[in-house]
Amino acid sequence: MKTDTLLDSPKTAVLPARAWFVVALLCVVGCLNYLDRIMITTMRDSIKAAIPMTDAQFGLLTAVFLWVYGFLSPYAGFLADRFNRSRVIIGSLFVWSLVTWLTSHATTFEELLATRALMGVSEACYIPAAMALIVDYHRGATRSLATGIHIAGIMVGQSLGFLGGMIAENRDWSAAFSVFGLVGIVYAVVLAFFLRDAPRPVEPETVVPKTAETVRFGEAVRMLFSKPAFSLLLLFWALLGVVGWLIVGWLPTFYQEQFNLSQSQAGQYATGYFHTAALVGVLTGGALTDRISRNNPRGRILVPAIALCIAAPAIFFASTTPILPVAIVGFIFYAFTRVFSDTNMMPILCLIADERYRATGYGILNLGSCIVGGLGLYAGGVLRDAQVSFSQLFQVAAVLLLICSALLFLLKSQTNLKAEA
Repeated sequence: MKTDTLLDSPKTAVLPARAWFVVALLCVVGCLNYLDRIMITTMRDSIKAAIPMTDAQFGLLTAVFLWVYGFLSPYAGFLADRFNRSRVIIGSLFVWSLVTWLTSHATTFEELLATRALMGVSEACYIPAAMALIVDYHRGATRSLATGIHIAGIMVGQSLGFLGGMIAENRDWSAAFSVFGLVGIVYAVVLAFFLRDAPRPVEPETVVPKTAETVRFGEAVRMLFSKPAFSLLLLFWALLGVVGWLIVGWLPTFYQEQFNLSQSQAGQYATGYFHTAALVGVLTGGALTDRISRNNPRGRILVPAIALCIAAPAIFFASTTPILPVAIVGFIFYAFTRVFSDTNMMPILCLIADERYRATGYGILNLGSCIVGGLGLYAGGVLRDAQVSFSQLFQVAAVLLLICSALLFLLKSQTNLKAEA
C-alpha cells in the first residue's frame, strides 16, 4: 500500500457490478435513519399532551440521542472495520427500527428517554459503515458522486420529518413510530438478501497483508492520529459542524426576527428552500468533484475548499441585508456550496487514512462534529440571551467557514497523502 508519495490519479477500473445498486439500497436506509431520528421534533405538542413533560425534558429527548450517538460513533465505526460492513449496517437498521417501534409503546417520560438513548446506540453504527462500504465499491472517478447520492437520501429523510407531526395530528403521536419502525424491520430483512461487502481489490498496492488483517480499536486510533492530516481534518469537520448546527438551528428564528415573518413563512424559507438547495448541492458537488479529480488528483480537497470561499460571503451578505430576497438567495448559496464538503468528506478521508481504519476514522470525525456542533448550537442560545444578534452570530459563522477553507488548503499542502484506493 502506498503511503509515502503524493496521491496518484484516480483509478479508472470498471466498477464492481453491484456498486450503484448498493448506493441505491443505502439511500433508502439513510432516509429511514434520519427520518426515524428527526420526526420526534415535529410532534412536540402531541407528545406533551400524551406524556406530560417540561420543554427542558422534551429538549433532552433530542440531546440524549445526540450525545450517545456522538460518543459511540468511533467505536461503532471500528465495528465496521473489524467485522463485515454489510452485516453491521443490516444489524443497525434492524435494531434501531425495533427501537423505533418500541418508542410507540412508551407511556412515561423515562421510557421515552430510554428509547432515545437506545436509538443513539443503534444508529451510531450506520453512517460510518455505510460510507466505508460505498467507498469500498467506488474506488476512483465515481467516489464523490456515490457518497453525494447517499447523502441526498439522508436529506430526503430530513425533509420528510414533517410526516411525524402530520400523522400525530391526524391520528396519534405513536402511530408514526409504529409504522416507520415496522417499515425498517421489513427492509432490514430485504437487505439481508441483497447487501454484500465489496470484493477485495486485486491491485498489489491495495491488498492488506494477512498479518495485518485483524483490526484493533486502540491501534486504529493511534494510526489515525499519527498522521497530522487526520487531526487537521478532525478540526475542519468540528468547526464546520459548529456552523452547520448554528445556522440550521437558528435560521427560522433569524427570518422571523429580521423580516417580521410568520412562523410558517420563516419555516418555508429556512427549510424548504434551504434543504432543496442542499440536495442539489450534494449531487452537483459529487459529480463536479469526480470530473475535476480525473485531471487534478487533489480535486477532492480543492473543490470543497473553494466552495466554502463562496459560502462564507454568501452568509455574510445574507445576514446583514435588509432585503428579504437577497437574504434568501444568500442562504441558498450557502446551503448549495457548504454541502460540497459533506459529499467529499469520506473521499478525503480515504486519501489520508489506512484502508483498514476508514469507518473508525469517520466515526471519530462524527464524534467531533456532533459534540462540538452541539456545543456551538447551545452557545448560540447563550449569546442570544446576552442580546447578541443573529446577524453577529452568522458573521462569526462566515469567518469560521473561511477558517475551514484555510484548513483544507493546509491539508492540500500535506505531502504524505496516499494513492486513492
